[in-house]
Amino acid sequence: MPDLEVQAEALTAVLDGRWAELKRGVRAQIAEEKFRDTTELDTEAHRAQVLEQMQALARTDRPGLGYDPEYGGGGDVGGSLTSFEMLGFGDLSLMVKAGVQWGLFGGAVQLLGTARHHEKYLRRITSLDLLGCFAMTEHGHGSDVQNLRTTATFADGGFVIDTPDAMAVKEYIGNAARDGELAVVFAQLITGGESRGVHAFVVPIRIDGKPAPGVTIEDCGKKAGLNGVDNGRLSFDKVRVPREALLNRFADVAEDGTYSSSIESDNRRFFTMLGTLIRGRISVAGSAGNATKRALAVAVRYAERRRQFFKPDGEEVVLLDYRAHQRKLLPALAKTYALHFAQEELLSTLHDLGLEPPEQEQRELESRAAGIKAITTWHATSTIQMAREACGGAGYLAENLLPALKADTDVFTTFEGDNTVLLQLVAKGLLTSYKEQFSDLSPFATVRFVAEQIVESVIERTSARKVVERLATASDDDVLFNREWHLKLFEDREEHILDGVARRLRKAVEDGDPFDAFNDAQDHVLRAGRVHVDRLVLEAFTAAIARCQDPAVAALLERVCDLYALSNIEADRAWFLEHGRLTSTRSKAVVAAVNSLCAELRPHARTLVDGFAVPEQFLQAPLLDA
Repeated sequence: MPDLEVQAEALTAVLDGRWAELKRGVRAQIAEEKFRDTTELDTEAHRAQVLEQMQALARTDRPGLGYDPEYGGGGDVGGSLTSFEMLGFGDLSLMVKAGVQWGLFGGAVQLLGTARHHEKYLRRITSLDLLGCFAMTEHGHGSDVQNLRTTATFADGGFVIDTPDAMAVKEYIGNAARDGELAVVFAQLITGGESRGVHAFVVPIRIDGKPAPGVTIEDCGKKAGLNGVDNGRLSFDKVRVPREALLNRFADVAEDGTYSSSIESDNRRFFTMLGTLIRGRISVAGSAGNATKRALAVAVRYAERRRQFFKPDGEEVVLLDYRAHQRKLLPALAKTYALHFAQEELLSTLHDLGLEPPEQEQRELESRAAGIKAITTWHATSTIQMAREACGGAGYLAENLLPALKADTDVFTTFEGDNTVLLQLVAKGLLTSYKEQFSDLSPFATVRFVAEQIVESVIERTSARKVVERLATASDDDVLFNREWHLKLFEDREEHILDGVARRLRKAVEDGDPFDAFNDAQDHVLRAGRVHVDRLVLEAFTAAIARCQDPAVAALLERVCDLYALSNIEADRAWFLEHGRLTSTRSKAVVAAVNSLCAELRPHARTLVDGFAVPEQFLQAPLLDA
């Protein structure tokens, strides 16, 4: 057995990765500032505090890191998203409001606009001289952006923005209720009596602190969490904006109302536009991951000091010495490490591809971002709940941090894309191999495409099944901690499920109604998306270990990766048994292996959470002082 003794600082060096220097700078700044607990603040005081903290951030160079240097930015997209993610260690209201201002609002202006918009707005957005909103979601349409009902009709040389009915009211819009002055509004562009699909427009919503003419603003009020963010509702009563209000990177309207675009297909143009906005999805995943690390740090530290019940020799037992407690915390800790490296890989890919990547690489990036966001935020929800339970009644007290983390991260599973819809998006991409013809997210279009085309799995036909079969009869000692077996088992599972979905959809289309066919197969589609992400995450963890230059750290991470892989297999034992990938004997051996890994990693649990380098002021909880 290799020596697993390492220092937390050595783990941090590996975890910090490509943007380590930036992360050190953020931590240093956090250490210099007094932590201000939000527990006792009312909604208005919380909002005021978050705005004040935003203004402090604006005095650094980090808010503009992702913007073009020509407009005062840093040209560092990866660094920009990293700085947002780091805010996930603290008050998540600050992270969300910063993400709305500099990520969604500023990002839409940057990525959907052209030089005229960049010159007019980007510096003011960076400095916080201009606060804005990202007005996409409507009361009647959240995930189905393509069918938003707000209209932008070209007339008399400009556009008329209108909310035709209650279902078209913009809902849950960050920065709208209190501070926003300008909104990027997504609306159906209509010119010459013809609808051209959803486009984005810059629309004033406040003038001198008052709602602009024709704009109605309502406060969404108190929420379950994130009450430092001023979410509001926006509706528009024939609000006129100039022709230049259209963010025209992908399409424009001439003075006479003539529509033009470099992308001929309305569907393809829409998805190209949305594809540029994946940064918010990536930031949410990273921030959720950091909130999860914070919860685990609290729960592990508590479990090391809290004692409950006595051994026969009279010694009271530390919670973390109980196998059941280890099984609560350590597999979740292993998955958090795995998702960290998957997020790091995703972020680097986004940064390296630049603003105009090849179409297939862009589609693959969008799919990966959707999948990682879904799995990471679901993991945050379940792990923070588990950490609360692991801290007993103390974990239920607001002063001990976990209730706020639970409340604030709960919505992460549904904003920046509902997780269920995102996993369907992942599976659809896999089924269609990112074919250009496929540009519609509707169930009917998905099934029709699968029925008409030759389905090609994203996975190349490999020897995965042969490896799984070859190792099926090997001894447990040779297999259970064999990384090749883990990887091939994950790959084989994904390929089998994808092929099954494709066959099921084809047969259903031949036999009946396409919508019913897709609806009946939704469970299968979602499983395909999930197991695909599982494989990507395991591969990312494996690659990170291969890059690790510290042998002791690599050895510890190998065991953590073993725990991630085997706990995933354990959780899906029913599938592996049903499909002949595990015998009943080996299935039981997997359970035993997870137990042994928990025992082996228990002495290193504190080092593993300290390796996250959560700023100490964000771990100041009375339950850790006893």
